[in-house]
Amino acid sequence: MDYQYENGRRYHAYHSGSYWGPNDEKAKWHADLGHYLYKLLLRGKLYLAPIPKNPQRVIDIGTGTVPPNLSFEIDDCCDEWLYALESFDFIHVRGLYGSVSDWDEFYMRAINHLKPGGYIEQAELSVNAKSDDHSTDGTVMEEWARAFFDAGDALCKSFRTVDEAKSKIIAAGFEDVTEHRFKCPIGEWPENPRLKELGKVMRLYLEEGVEDCSARLLPEVLMWSTEQVKDIQDRMRKGLRDNAIHSYCEM
Repeated sequence: MDYQYENGRRYHAYHSGSYWGPNDEKAKWHADLGHYLYKLLLRGKLYLAPIPKNPQRVIDIGTGTVPPNLSFEIDDCCDEWLYALESFDFIHVRGLYGSVSDWDEFYMRAINHLKPGGYIEQAELSVNAKSDDHSTDGTVMEEWARAFFDAGDALCKSFRTVDEAKSKIIAAGFEDVTEHRFKCPIGEWPENPRLKELGKVMRLYLEEGVEDCSARLLPEVLMWSTEQVKDIQDRMRKGLRDNAIHSYCEM
């Protein structure tokens, strides 16, 4: 399989440049950590949709790492889907923020390829850290979110997926749409033991993802210099470690 290498990181070559993240061993470890975070958030569940037992056909879009005995068929979910219509019992989507240029078309393809009575479930993470006590106001976390919103707008690939998905799913024709919003803390500032553990994992996930998210996207799309990218990376890592900032990410 062909790859591209930039700044010591490995990127996909299929539809080169269409996705901003690396896919090397460090990125795979980060994907596994994200999977652990979602399972921790959902108390061990892999999904929330009430799909019946023994579904016959499931597609996972935004797949992470897999066992070594599983082989991939690489395809782009933004292209035409080559599967039979009404053929899936369950479509699972995770972590596609900043990756899809036309979500309306994506959801139309999804509904057309679901069997009657089938389910779609999408899990996304907001890049915009918030706080109920305004402790994120004026911090690097706001600057970080603006940079990714601007980059997504420039690419026509929104990073606002957390806030936009529900309305677009409904517009595509899905029925009985349910949205679960979780506030996942960043860091160990919460007193609640479960939230403290979630915050610890979330902080590690975000810290380890600072370089993955920004190393290619910010210089290539926003034309930031190497010094600008390193500066916001360093300040973001420091901000994530500041327990005086009572931040959380919506998921």
